[in-house]
Amino acid sequence: MRYLFRYPIRLLLFVTLLFSCTQQAKVASNSEVTRWEVQAARVTIIRDDFGVPHVYGKTDADAVFGLLYAQCEDDFNRVERNYTWAIGRLAEVEGEEMLYSDLRARLYMTKEEAIAQYESSPQWLKELCQAFADGINYYLHTHPEVKPKLLTRFEPWMPMYFSEGSIGGDIESVSAERIKAFYEHDKSLGLNSYGSGLVRPGLLEEPKGSNGFSISGKRTASGNAMLLINPHTSFFFRGEVHAVSEEGLNAYGAVTWGQFFIYQGFNEKTGWMHTSAYADVIDEFEETIVKQGGKLYYKYGSELRPVETAEVKLAYKVGDELKEKTFTTYRTHHGPITHKNGDKWVATALMWKPVDALIQSYTRTKKSNLKEFNEMMKIRTNSSNGTVYADADGNIAYYHGNFFPVRDNSLDYSKPVDGSDPKTDWNGLHPLEETIRIINPPTGWIQNCNSTPYTAAGEYSPKPEDYPKYMAPSPENYRGVHAIRLLEKAENLTLDKLIELAYDPYLPGFEVLIPGLVKAYDKQKPTDPKLKAAIEVMRNWNYAVSKESVAMSLAHFYATNLLRKGSAPKGLNLMERFEYYTKQAPEQERLDIFSQTVAQLEQDFGKWNTPWGEINRFQRINGEIKQPFNDNLPSLPIGMASGNWGALASYGANSYNTKRLYGTSGNSFVAVVEFGDKVKAKSILAGGQSGDPNSPHFDDQAQRYADVKFKDVAYYREDVEKRAKATYHPGQQVNK
Repeated sequence: MRYLFRYPIRLLLFVTLLFSCTQQAKVASNSEVTRWEVQAARVTIIRDDFGVPHVYGKTDADAVFGLLYAQCEDDFNRVERNYTWAIGRLAEVEGEEMLYSDLRARLYMTKEEAIAQYESSPQWLKELCQAFADGINYYLHTHPEVKPKLLTRFEPWMPMYFSEGSIGGDIESVSAERIKAFYEHDKSLGLNSYGSGLVRPGLLEEPKGSNGFSISGKRTASGNAMLLINPHTSFFFRGEVHAVSEEGLNAYGAVTWGQFFIYQGFNEKTGWMHTSAYADVIDEFEETIVKQGGKLYYKYGSELRPVETAEVKLAYKVGDELKEKTFTTYRTHHGPITHKNGDKWVATALMWKPVDALIQSYTRTKKSNLKEFNEMMKIRTNSSNGTVYADADGNIAYYHGNFFPVRDNSLDYSKPVDGSDPKTDWNGLHPLEETIRIINPPTGWIQNCNSTPYTAAGEYSPKPEDYPKYMAPSPENYRGVHAIRLLEKAENLTLDKLIELAYDPYLPGFEVLIPGLVKAYDKQKPTDPKLKAAIEVMRNWNYAVSKESVAMSLAHFYATNLLRKGSAPKGLNLMERFEYYTKQAPEQERLDIFSQTVAQLEQDFGKWNTPWGEINRFQRINGEIKQPFNDNLPSLPIGMASGNWGALASYGANSYNTKRLYGTSGNSFVAVVEFGDKVKAKSILAGGQSGDPNSPHFDDQAQRYADVKFKDVAYYREDVEKRAKATYHPGQQVNK
């Protein structure tokens, strides 16, 4: 209803391809090729024995140039897709279903606005953005066999869309489905079960977050601080990289494909790990719209303000054709209109300061101590994450979020607020000193597992009454419970012991859930011998996951079936549901669902007592973003479990027209770091560094991943050179 016209552009695909070829031809004959070649000569890439690129440049811009070139070598497919998504052109590749994802991107920033943001950047940042574009474009120039799906040329303004670190970040909380309902049909979808219009993860969805631990010297064998970097992301979502320059850059860690800064990692003096804080930093403002004289206004206090309008043209693919829609978009001072609640238009406000966010994300990687790190955090644009920190001076710290608008604490901002009432407005940002932070707690440890910060340092944690309720609405979870138990007892930690702790197999969720099942059986006393045998397995289980465990197979499917079919009241979180099912759910319901679980395992796997490793698998078939999982192709058994159950080493697996479960998210890049006179680290990457099935580094870490056998990180140049398998300048064809 709100688009102006739609028509097929039958020649547009041909014209687009012709234009792309012309553009590449222009680049190939342009003087900028000479500039690229000169810059490439200042960059050295050393690939180690696991294919990790160690990029050395004279300047930071040189390092960025080489870093992006190396990322494209490893997985141009993901680099391109991330930017196709971020700039709002994914429907041109993947079809109409992505049209409203594209519109969402354009609601928050147009190409013209991105260019303006780039032009307003400080000169040093503009140079890095230019190096970003040049590194990718030089890769495409020197690899004509690579055929981009859409983006044949990258521009220096593109990082403005992709500035904080997480590819989705805050914007993915804005519902594309609701945008479609409003802009396509002028309809309201109403509020979700949380009382808002924002996207919330499904109850059974693998938690998209992370674990971060910082450990002080009082709990380590060496007396040095340590850091666990344990993001839980989609597999193959980040590559492992090392970027070094003669201007002070020497950062190692994980980079989301296409970024020019190390997102989660360390340098010689400091380390940083981001976890999803789930703080309330995205707000919905219900606007009262008035039409006068053919124009739109919205109420704000006693005045009527004009609704800003703009036209956005979007192309989308249908078969071999490109079609186009033009939308009229709307905005108030609260932000773009994203959906309707009843007859109210809703503007969704979130942090959108691309230049400052890029400055914070990049300069973070060059800080040398806690004071410098704290000054960087005062930029306050790391909105979607908490940050776990450790350094060579022995400091440990945690920042629970970094961007907090000042709001009226008497209002509930977890639900839409009245945009016509000026008291609902944001009133600047809380200074860093007012946000939730933990610095060097006497416990000697800090943890965050996407859980409440009010347990992050044991008895020395922050107190909820000291902060506005919107700063930390997240409840505790089983991973947080698990982490606290382990860290309270941790002593004389080494890197290997920290890995062991981070992969502790105990599952505290089942410590709660399973006794209620056994109790129901003992009271009901069913006569089915198969059920009795399965219950005895559960009764004798130690609640630890392993490849050999039959109890793990039963528990996983029992919990999954309970959450799908059980009678728990609406509105309970997962921990509350487990308490309900073990204490209040009808005993017969527990037994019925467990009986169904036994039958399900028998039907799918031939026997109910199937070990977990025969069900839970790792498989990497090709370089596509969505893997075509297949029970008939080779895969590896995995002795990890879902973070929902309290597994610190999260492994989110599901079936995909298969009987077996295949992992797609959870532990991806993981590192443990020890600071001291010299930094030491170990890491693991799901599958391997390369997205090319023909590369030896496509799956050379897969068995290590399954066996939890970390590799030593080569950080210092002499160590890198000892393990070098290829040394080259960008543009040189080498066998990596």
